[in-house]
Amino acid sequence: MKKLFFYILFLSILSSCVTSKQMTYFQGEPISKSDIYKLNNEPYRLQVNDILYIDIKASNPEIVSMFKSGGETSSGNLYFSGYTVDRHGNIRIPYIGDLNVLGYTENEVRKKIESELTKFFKNPELIFVTAKLGGIQFIVTGEVGSPGTINLSQNQVSIIDAIANAGEITPLGNRSDVTIIRNSLDGVKKYKLDLTNIDVFNSENFYVQPNDIIYVSPLKQKSWGTGTTGLQTFSTIVTILSFVVSSVLLVKNL
Repeated sequence: MKKLFFYILFLSILSSCVTSKQMTYFQGEPISKSDIYKLNNEPYRLQVNDILYIDIKASNPEIVSMFKSGGETSSGNLYFSGYTVDRHGNIRIPYIGDLNVLGYTENEVRKKIESELTKFFKNPELIFVTAKLGGIQFIVTGEVGSPGTINLSQNQVSIIDAIANAGEITPLGNRSDVTIIRNSLDGVKKYKLDLTNIDVFNSENFYVQPNDIIYVSPLKQKSWGTGTTGLQTFSTIVTILSFVVSSVLLVKNL
């Protein structure tokens, strides 16, 4: 009977604690591939609530100043001085008015603005326009150290960048079950990533897109409440067994 008890206790500890395999990233060997995923090379197309940084330069700075949204533009105040894509897919530029950019790439927006500016400049070939996203904003939630909304001033953000900037995955986070929820022009879509597998680097969804929601699900050990290590699990089980034995003895003595 004692052997059976210790056998059950041993199995409970093994099944309840978090293994090193569950906590190790990028396991396995990378596979050489000659094909580059088209999706990772396709330019991002603007969506509602994206914020654009737009800069215009020309030989006549006085005319250029007419098209400024006001204030110095930097990553800290881009919300106030940048150009936000409204719910109709438009940005509003002084003297040009509403300009629809929904579904356009940064390069296409630049060309569209240059075309509009030809109405105001005698030498349109001397106009230099910069149009790019004001950083990549996304949300990380679930089993991470610092969940919340993050904005990185980068042209490209990988799932590794996103997780690292959210305070890393906690010991009770499921690294093999990371979900990206993406509201694209085709509707809401969900993608699964396994960060314990080296093949994640070959995933079409390795790079985060603006307004993505990244969710790290918990391991089953969290709902059990048994702990992350063998010692924690052992302590929990001993505490439970002690409570059960004490209760049985108390009932017998009544």
